[in-house]
Amino acid sequence: MFLSMPKTISKEIPLAEITLRRYEKPSKLSDRELVRKLCLSIGLLQPGDSRDVIVDILYVLLRARKQRKMLSSEDIEKEVIDSRKKQKLALRGIASSNIRRQIKRLRDLFLVEKIKNSYRITEFEELSIIFEEKIEKFYLKSIVDRVKEYFESVR
Repeated sequence: MFLSMPKTISKEIPLAEITLRRYEKPSKLSDRELVRKLCLSIGLLQPGDSRDVIVDILYVLLRARKQRKMLSSEDIEKEVIDSRKKQKLALRGIASSNIRRQIKRLRDLFLVEKIKNSYRITEFEELSIIFEEKIEKFYLKSIVDRVKEYFESVR
């Protein structure tokens, strides 16, 4: 009697990926709602997702950028909690480990950088410039170029 081992299917792990969504033009939205739509637009938040602490993290970092202020993960956590309390939002996703994981996601998209043990919006720059220089011209281009290679290779 032979025992067959279950077949293992290797998982394809992408080298890079990005989600882009198109929403209506931004108008008459609160600051937090604008940041939320941005997060939805670039795949940091999924439609209908109630776990939206990443919105508050980015919002806090954007406010700090105006003052050219660096924030530790503890500072970000404290400000996120304060912000969510002021807006009467549930205190979901505010564990230190989750805050750090969400900051990492922002770093992976080049929106946030770490210097020593503090974080800031990359070079205190405007997000539109970061998007154009880091995401559109570099990250997105490298993904599109590789997809084109696959299109050209499939005959």
